[in-house]
Amino acid sequence: MTFDRSQRRRVWSLLAKGLTGLAVVAVLIPLIAVIGEAVVLGGSVLSWSFLTSNPPLPCSPRPGVTCPTGGIAPAIEGTLILLGLASLWSVPLGIGAAIFASEYSDRFRAARIVGLTADVMSGVPSIVVGVFVYSVLVLYAPSIVFSTLSGSLALSVIMLPIVTRTTETALRTVPRSVREAALALGIARWKTSLRVVLVTALPGVVTGILLAIARAAGEAAPLLLTDGGSFRGFVGLDQQVAAMPILIFTFADSPYQNWIRVAWGAALVLILLVLALSVLSRLTLERLSRRMRGM
Repeated sequence: MTFDRSQRRRVWSLLAKGLTGLAVVAVLIPLIAVIGEAVVLGGSVLSWSFLTSNPPLPCSPRPGVTCPTGGIAPAIEGTLILLGLASLWSVPLGIGAAIFASEYSDRFRAARIVGLTADVMSGVPSIVVGVFVYSVLVLYAPSIVFSTLSGSLALSVIMLPIVTRTTETALRTVPRSVREAALALGIARWKTSLRVVLVTALPGVVTGILLAIARAAGEAAPLLLTDGGSFRGFVGLDQQVAAMPILIFTFADSPYQNWIRVAWGAALVLILLVLALSVLSRLTLERLSRRMRGM
């Protein structure tokens, strides 16, 4: 049986679609399994009191004894503070580095290295980032080795290359004619970069920032070496603070049933937080893109 050229194309097209569908299923299976496990085991403890209460004391159920579940309020507070401080470090530096790499690569050779450096930093394991920040602080600032400040520095190192790379990519999508029009009007180059190019690329920049925050929200390894974790909320920049990734790591590895339940509940909350940031980034990108097209 022979096939003409059009039939062979249809066969190859169907084969490609089938392989693509299998690849999608292979990616979705572990994702659905992880989310499903978190929903089943963590959904039973999820409530308003769980979000506003302190962690419980360790307890194993015995006949006639009911173990308290408690909550993760200090961990939520600490996670938000760590992410906020990390954003204060990484977002301005990342945007500045991206502008330098995108707008001044024709004048400074060092600008061409920024993108490569960001790519290399993005591939560095988070545990290495934690070791690096810990080592630097031990040498130069031993008083804040285990503190909120050191934990936020570690997260900012993780966020910095993501912000830099996504911002640089967004800036390079701005047409060259936009830059030339601003320069032709007599606007200084640095003002063109900040007030014209950056504003035009704002949807991509905001999306990159939100994705960087989502990435840092689930990192436990660097926080173990810098923040150290705690059962209490924020009491100062030079003090340890609770964080959801550390709480999940500590409680899930314990032999106490109520701690394990809290760990699954915290895992579900963390998944929902990352999902909310991802959805928010998409919505922000679409809304800002529509606004920019309407201008």
